Amino acid sequence: MTFSLTSVQKKTLNLNGRLLELSNPVVMGVLNVTPDSFYKGSRAGDVEELIPRAERMLTEGATILDIGGHSTRPGAEQVTASEEIQRVVPAIQNIIKSFPEAIISIDTYRSDVAKAALDEGALIINDISGGQLDEKMFPLVIESKAPIILGHLKGRFETMMTETDYSDLITEVMDYFNEKINYLKSSGVNDIVIDPGFGFSKTLEQNFQLLKNMGYFINLGMPILAGISRKSMIYKLLGTTPDDALNGTTALNTVALMNGASILRVHDVKEAVEVVKLFNKIYA
Repeated sequence: MTFSLTSVQKKTLNLNGRLLELSNPVVMGVLNVTPDSFYKGSRAGDVEELIPRAERMLTEGATILDIGGHSTRPGAEQVTASEEIQRVVPAIQNIIKSFPEAIISIDTYRSDVAKAALDEGALIINDISGGQLDEKMFPLVIESKAPIILGHLKGRFETMMTETDYSDLITEVMDYFNEKINYLKSSGVNDIVIDPGFGFSKTLEQNFQLLKNMGYFINLGMPILAGISRKSMIYKLLGTTPDDALNGTTALNTVALMNGASILRVHDVKEAVEVVKLFNKIYA
């Protein structure tokens, strides 16, 4: 089913006085300064590798660069907040030095890391735990007024793939976001994006159920981010690997746009930008 998009969905983010327009979907490029992210093509180990990759993403049409210093794939090695900061801060500094107008989001569930990133010029917090894993995250958001991307997650990373029991998946995810949005809005935060959390605390079948019904989340009134790129819901179903999941990613990103996504978080910017252009030709 394709859902009709309505004006109820928020279409802008205030980035410290700079307005990001989301009337047409935008692309977020993934830059991981980690040694163990699930897709090796997203890893940038040093500045010599990071800057050309960031430049390519921006040239290809990325609106946002998402910097992560801690892999959140199932079974990933845990790193300290200090180590995460040591990874992301130089990355942010060097990207902003090379590309002063770049919009950077920090992919972290730790408030200390988020604050360090904001201090260096990051403009968006991307918390896949939706503020659950660090009680100081929402106070930071409230104080800084930085837009936050709220991810859906049950449990912790060590247990999330066993936390897949839902009486009604869509209703429970809706209630999860509704509670957080109401709390943040009552605290003066209006710039909120929701991320249904594909791959987190969900089985393969639940991921596809979530994508099929993603249009319901438009009723929450906030932009929706779809982070499907090269994930296991694609390559496990097709019997391939993350390296071979670009075609499947493109197909599902198209579905995500048809069901209300305003941001596509991807490893492959050029292909995602092409999807958006083709989508806009039909639906814009």
